[in-house]
Amino acid sequence: MLRKNQQFLTQVYMVADLAVIQASFLLAWWLRFESGLFGFVYPIPIKYYLVWSLVYGGIALLTGLISGLYSPKRRKRFADDFIRVLQTHIIGFFLLLGAMYFAKEINISRSYLFLYMVFSIFFIVLYRYGVKQTLRIMRRKGYNKQYMLIIGAGALGRRFHLNMQHYPELGYEIVGFLDDELKWKKGETEYPEVLGKLADLRAILDRFKIIDEVILALPYGESDKYPELMAVCEQAGVHIMIVPDYYDFLPTRPVFDNFAGMPLINVREVPLDLAVNRFFKRLFDILFAGLAIIITSPIMLAVAIGVKMTSPGPVIFKQERVGFNRRTFQMYKFRSMQAQTPDSDEEDTGWTTENDPRRTKFGTFIRRTSLDELPQFFNVLLGQMSVVGPRPERPHYVELFREKVPNYMLKHHVLPGITGYAQCAGLRGDTSIEKRIEYDLFYIENWTLLFDLRLVLLTIYKMFTDKSAY
Repeated sequence: MLRKNQQFLTQVYMVADLAVIQASFLLAWWLRFESGLFGFVYPIPIKYYLVWSLVYGGIALLTGLISGLYSPKRRKRFADDFIRVLQTHIIGFFLLLGAMYFAKEINISRSYLFLYMVFSIFFIVLYRYGVKQTLRIMRRKGYNKQYMLIIGAGALGRRFHLNMQHYPELGYEIVGFLDDELKWKKGETEYPEVLGKLADLRAILDRFKIIDEVILALPYGESDKYPELMAVCEQAGVHIMIVPDYYDFLPTRPVFDNFAGMPLINVREVPLDLAVNRFFKRLFDILFAGLAIIITSPIMLAVAIGVKMTSPGPVIFKQERVGFNRRTFQMYKFRSMQAQTPDSDEEDTGWTTENDPRRTKFGTFIRRTSLDELPQFFNVLLGQMSVVGPRPERPHYVELFREKVPNYMLKHHVLPGITGYAQCAGLRGDTSIEKRIEYDLFYIENWTLLFDLRLVLLTIYKMFTDKSAY
């Protein structure tokens, strides 16, 4: 049933992609040749463009099949789908240009092709996002479910079950457990029933035809049972997934690699280790920071005047922070507290707390609205910070936390940010360092450009709605 449904969904996606591509062709044709926005032109007949549009549709579908665009997506993030769409259509576009070159087609408008590609990618991403969100809502309501059987009712299997309860939008339901040692009936615990022993797997799969996937969650010492269990599942045509018993030692998204003909787990591969990812993140930082400085320059001028008029001292507050690769830099902010005396070290070693007596009245306002952070866009242009990333900390606290907080120093694998995942989750000021690092590491290990855009939009929203900043 699972494969049948997936095959049907793949066909629907392919038909929908082809329809969107042809609709983009019509929109690009109208905009380029009929709208008058590009001036009056004498295009060659539309039938020639239609032929190449159909050719491109075929190229895009074939490229999508090869690149895995139409593979199952229930467990994947939308960011993965977005990247796959981009890859498919960029490759398809160059294949189209190559086909046009060999066909000696020189009359097709290049500006039309650009519009055609932009519309195709935009509308495919848009409708796929809508489909994914619709499916998530349906699954939360109990539709489009898939069913799992967990082999191993010990700590590992129970933890997997509890984790699955936090993701109802994935649409999975646990049928039950198999275990040789533990046994309980339905309703005796918070977990599904233990249906039998491991030797009963074949009978259970025959009895529960609805089972789509089997989760192997046995302790490390029982891994010798895996080959037989996997053989039974494969004979029944059921998908198998293994939860490793060293789960606690792995990051959120370990990377599986192949080395010398053997599968390996790369424990911590950071997406921004790749030069292409660093390039696009830096390009985004420069463009966004430059635009932000231009747009907010009147606001920054007003804030500077407000700081100067409401308390004596400098307008800009500079503070040493630890950044990328543990290097220090001077981070800029609008001063929101009383100017320090030369012999005071309070600001260097003290947290900002709610109702902090050091704040000025105007400083309270700019901190609550995050306007004090605006000068950090200059840090971004200087390459010392990124728009999005873990917040940088003072050297005093870095030395304090590096020994006390597990994985604390891993945050310095990327540029620090003006905003970050932890801050968007409300973890700012005098809050749990351990929790902040947990969010920072998730961001580092799961970075995508879409993730950055999402956090930027969430930050802007919170600037106007969040009353917890101080």
